[in-house]
Amino acid sequence: MFGISPSEAAIKAVKEFKKKGITNLIELGAGQGRDTIFFAEKGFKVEALDYSYSAVKTINDKAKKLGLSKFISAKHHDVRKPLPFKNETFESCFSHMLYCMALTNNQLSTLSDEILRVLKSKGLNFYTVRHTGDGDYNNGFHLGEDLYESNGFIVHFFSKLKIKKLSKGFKILHINSFEEGNFPRKLYEVILEKEN
Repeated sequence: MFGISPSEAAIKAVKEFKKKGITNLIELGAGQGRDTIFFAEKGFKVEALDYSYSAVKTINDKAKKLGLSKFISAKHHDVRKPLPFKNETFESCFSHMLYCMALTNNQLSTLSDEILRVLKSKGLNFYTVRHTGDGDYNNGFHLGEDLYESNGFIVHFFSKLKIKKLSKGFKILHINSFEEGNFPRKLYEVILEKEN
């Protein structure tokens, strides 16, 4: 759906991670692995999680083919459930548009708490979301909260206030607007730092 080149968000994330001396990360909603592979090629150890079994297989197959298996471990996981890792395992978390999936505010809040739990002190949570200025916002069937269904696909849209509410336990380093794709999709790039 999004091609094989790394996302603009992943390219920016690598710069942020290298500035902070980060070497390992968890990627949530890894999809077909375009960003996972990019992170591994840049020398990061990545634990990639995705809801799709076929996506997980694709990532592991690509990692093996490219000789990156020692950098990548992909597993099936539903982010509505607790993350399958011990406390303070990772230096960073990355997710590109995962928060925009069909997740309720309560599920997002629980996920944010789980990310906080598995991050080390001063760890970064770098994520992107479609925002309420996007052309698809307020279009389609409204499912409550900021969830809209259009053409069988559900998108959760974000305001800056929603991002702030989901940032409990984190310091907000920045919230930047950017655009992606031909439509274009309008997104926020969010970087949070675990406070302790």
